[in-house]
Amino acid sequence: MNENKPQPRVIVFSTPTCSFCNMAKKYFREKGVQFKDVDVSRDPAAARDMMCRSGQGGVPVIDIGGKIVVGFDRPKINQLLGIK
Repeated sequence: MNENKPQPRVIVFSTPTCSFCNMAKKYFREKGVQFKDVDVSRDPAAARDMMCRSGQGGVPVIDIGGKIVVGFDRPKINQLLGIK
C-alpha cells in the first residue's frame, strides 16, 4: 500500500461457499488491506444493496472507495488500491 494515502474503504460482498470470495479475502489479508466482509447469503438487505451497487447477483462484488469490482479481478483491485 502507498503509505501517503489513506486506504479507501473496502467492502467484500461474499458468501461462505464462494471460492473466489475466499481468495479475494485471503489476498486482502496478505496485502494488509482492511476490509468489511458482508455475507449476502445471511443478509437479504445486503444482497439487495450489492445488486443496486453492481447490477450483479453473483459474488464476490468488491466495493473499493465506491468503485465496484465484480469478481476477483486482481489487476483492477491492485490499480484501485495502488498495490504494485
